Amino acid sequence: MIEKDNERAKQFTRRAFVMGALQGGILCVLGGRLAWLQIAQGTRYKTLAENNRINIKMLAPSRGEIVDRFGVPLAVNQQNFRVLITPEQTDDLKKALKKLHQIVELEEDTVTKILKQAEKSAAFVPLEVKDNLNWDQVAKIEVNLPDLPGLSIDVGELRSYPFADSTAHIIGYVGAVNKKELADNKEDPVLKLPGYKIGKTGIEKALDGDLRGSAGNVEMEVNVLGREVRELKRDDGSVGNRVVLSIDAELQRYTQERLAQTRSASAVIMDVHTGAVYALSSHPGFDPNLFTRGISEERWQELLYDPAFPLNNKAIAGQYPPGSTFKMVTALALLEAGAVNSRTTAFCPGHYELGRDRFHCWKRSGHGWVNIISALAESCDTFFYKYSTDIGIDKIADMARRLGLDQKYDFFLPEERPGLMPDKGWKERYIGQKWQPGETVVASIGQGYIQATPLQLAVMTSRLVNGGRAVKPWIVGMDGKHAMDKHNWEDLGIAKEHLDLVKRGMNAVMLSKNGTARASQIPVEGMEMGGKTGTAQVKRITKAERRAGVKNEDLEWRLRHHALFVGYAPYTNPRYACAVVVEHGGGGSAAAAPVARDLLQMAQTRDPASTQIVSSADEGFDILRQPPPKKPSFFKVNSNG
Repeated sequence: MIEKDNERAKQFTRRAFVMGALQGGILCVLGGRLAWLQIAQGTRYKTLAENNRINIKMLAPSRGEIVDRFGVPLAVNQQNFRVLITPEQTDDLKKALKKLHQIVELEEDTVTKILKQAEKSAAFVPLEVKDNLNWDQVAKIEVNLPDLPGLSIDVGELRSYPFADSTAHIIGYVGAVNKKELADNKEDPVLKLPGYKIGKTGIEKALDGDLRGSAGNVEMEVNVLGREVRELKRDDGSVGNRVVLSIDAELQRYTQERLAQTRSASAVIMDVHTGAVYALSSHPGFDPNLFTRGISEERWQELLYDPAFPLNNKAIAGQYPPGSTFKMVTALALLEAGAVNSRTTAFCPGHYELGRDRFHCWKRSGHGWVNIISALAESCDTFFYKYSTDIGIDKIADMARRLGLDQKYDFFLPEERPGLMPDKGWKERYIGQKWQPGETVVASIGQGYIQATPLQLAVMTSRLVNGGRAVKPWIVGMDGKHAMDKHNWEDLGIAKEHLDLVKRGMNAVMLSKNGTARASQIPVEGMEMGGKTGTAQVKRITKAERRAGVKNEDLEWRLRHHALFVGYAPYTNPRYACAVVVEHGGGGSAAAAPVARDLLQMAQTRDPASTQIVSSADEGFDILRQPPPKKPSFFKVNSNG
């Protein structure tokens, strides 16, 4: 019995030893592992644990507002809910997007785009999946976040344009950052934020750096599921600058609506003394909100291939033969050269002969005897044909440039074009031929190679009626009181009596019984306007077509004449200048003059000139003349008033 008890004790002791040794070995392994984790890898895991607890995110800055001269918002920011996905926080990116699709509908193209972006971006960079979410969509995603690893809701801002197409060509729009823009702005990390947008056209592009602001950051405490628990620290960064324009939003809206009664047109209204641009419109336009919310491929193609070019700002980029609106330039050149005076007359039989060539006046039966005032009032071509060859193209070109043609202005809109005023040197440089007298005849009535933008025509008109001062257009002001109203514009050196004579001719356009725009006078006492009609021929009707009875209105739309009008009001004490171009609109007196009448009447009714600008630069902006390279443009056509 005793022996059996001893045997059992020995067996128990051996088992206890084995179990103890096994337990001791396990404890040693665990201890060794703990020592490795705590000592050798302690720093690394401390960092990882801290990162799991605190999430630091960069905050996109609020984009600066753009407002009109009265503080009316033209570009603002709206709250925008969006869902983001961080690739490194999900095991299967595609699977996570499929789960999200069950809650919020995602287009197949969107999923494909995100997968491609994930391949090119760092795994820790969040990618925008969908923006402009409504509250119901946000709530559904938030409830399901534990089952949606890597996904998060972000509250950002969406750029909004309250006046839509009325201000689209001025304000422009914002869009996603492309590779080139990212490469050009490597020093600004905010451009890498998901869904971040920068200016693509208009003021949004020209002043993107000022509007953009600087990024902030926020420290968020998160739980093990990645859900944000509370905000620990926030730095909102700095908001972009507020940009104030000289534009009168209501006048701009009215101008756009008035132009909408045509198929394609543009107009500019500006102050003849200060250069402030109150309206600058191009029709048809487009809704810039489509670009911030995502434009469909179908709508993009419609805009891109519309023959009326809605994406182009024709007020500053449309270049047209000025037609008879150019006759004031020729008249001043003739007066300054002494080729004509107030008593000089010419007989118009309906044409002018130079050598073997015959140049027709728009009125085939002729105007009879005319002087410089009646030639402007009735838009007689023959008067300018006859005397232009006495002074030559170079003197006409010099006067045109002094009046603002053939140049760009520091106008803050990158789409601005320079137009073209040819002379002898230009033709030899670009065409390699000598200038011919017949080309001077054609140029004297604003045809041939001459090209001008509506903005240039408005500047030309302003300089004609403000006493011959070199006023320049401006549209942008930022933070503070603007000084442009007091700017001492350079004197152009044009004799006052010559300017007065031309102005009498422009007044006669509206007031004389044979004035080409008599029917379009403003019917309000004290608001009467002066001006000049113009019609630029696009396609010359051949003799055969004329014998067959073909008229301009019988041609297809893109081949019809452009209708132009430049005007100012009130004619007793000019304050506003206006230029209107109706593309392929026919005659200037019928198509463009009524539009200008309505715009000048509205400008005087609103009288933005009497209201101080909300804020702009303390010292104003230096507006520099920047002569661009001149390129030939070939339009050899005739004109009528």
